[in-house]
Amino acid sequence: MMWENGEEAAQRAAQEALGSAPVAAAVPAAVTRKPDGTHRVVITGMGAITPAGAGVPALWDAVMAGRSCIGPITRFDTAEFETRLGGQIPDYDPVALGLTKKEARRFARFVQYAIIAADEAMAQSGLRPAEADATRIGCVFGTGIGGLEEFENGCATLAEKGPRRLNPLFIPTMITNMAAGNLSIRFGLRGECLCPVTACATGAHSIGAAYRSIRHGYLDAALAGGTEESLTPICLAGFGNLGATTKEDDPAKASRPFDVNRSGFVPGEGAGALVLESMEHALARGAHIIAEVTGFGSTGDAHHMTAPEPWGEGAVRAMKMALAEGGFTAADLGHLNAHGTSTHHNDLTEARALAALCGSRAPEVPVTSVKGAIGHTLGAAGAVEAIVTALSVASDCVPPTAGFAEPDPEAPVRVVTEALRDYPQKVALSNSLGFGGHNASLAFAPVR
Repeated sequence: MMWENGEEAAQRAAQEALGSAPVAAAVPAAVTRKPDGTHRVVITGMGAITPAGAGVPALWDAVMAGRSCIGPITRFDTAEFETRLGGQIPDYDPVALGLTKKEARRFARFVQYAIIAADEAMAQSGLRPAEADATRIGCVFGTGIGGLEEFENGCATLAEKGPRRLNPLFIPTMITNMAAGNLSIRFGLRGECLCPVTACATGAHSIGAAYRSIRHGYLDAALAGGTEESLTPICLAGFGNLGATTKEDDPAKASRPFDVNRSGFVPGEGAGALVLESMEHALARGAHIIAEVTGFGSTGDAHHMTAPEPWGEGAVRAMKMALAEGGFTAADLGHLNAHGTSTHHNDLTEARALAALCGSRAPEVPVTSVKGAIGHTLGAAGAVEAIVTALSVASDCVPPTAGFAEPDPEAPVRVVTEALRDYPQKVALSNSLGFGGHNASLAFAPVR
């Protein structure tokens, strides 16, 4: 299969990113279950394509260096748009990144991104569905919006040339489930195949859904993540007219989560993919274990179509749920990888939520946001940030937040401006919040 090409290189690159992360052999088989008898769930593979470039090492290097990967959008003319900056994948060539020419022509960008990230994750994991019970391996992969570029092109064709000239594959090219569908076909994953769509919480909910299926024994393993092709004219205009995106012209000041001068989010594109397995399954095949997913919390605000509940009550409940599933409390929290969009309302809400969760300890908890470096990848964000959080706990560190310069007195959180190293953690949280009041929180811990 195409995904097997370059497997050794992918595994080597992953090891370089992980450094001295624990390996499977160090974990006794006797502790493969949680106290309630459900399965412990671990990560054995990760893949990404982001504005930092292709691959997890490129993402990790940019995030740890606090380097902004934001710049002018060059894919189309942005002269009439108020937002002209974005997190665009540099030098994108799908064929050079593993797709065939036919796949590059036929698949929408969000599907292409999902395949590229998944190829890396599956190669690193060494999981071979053809040599296992593929009916016990699932695919849970979502997108916030789907094939916008194909949608725009189809609408133009319909208006200019009439209905008979529309691409016969228009529907199966653009609909949101096609990342999950094509990934299951590519790798022969015959377990449940799902496509959560919860706006900017999609990636986290996809991982959470896969985690739950494995934890409760419905699956042995799953490919999970999120993908998005958000840099299109209609997406830029829609978010811009909503007042959600920044109008900054300086890339260094465009995305600055929790900064008092933040002015909106920077749209980004890409995908993140993780291979999750029950610890028992991973140990049985001698897999390298990167980190453990110890919990997942999912709640709804029931508040507003776009604005988060001001005091973060739903986010607090999600974080408490994620911590409790792993047997942790707020006192154990090593750091928070925040949703941190660089919008006024989101960052203020998350700061309040962290204060409600941790009380007087909140100002001491390190907080980081990946979006300072790569922008907001919408439906992919939760998956990309899960990768960063897993690497953080596995490598005993916390990445800095690019773009942050001046604290906001209304959102007094401890934003990390220099990477924290030699910083062991019991558990860390990764938050994702979406339009409609969707809250998701994932808990990650090093394998002990």
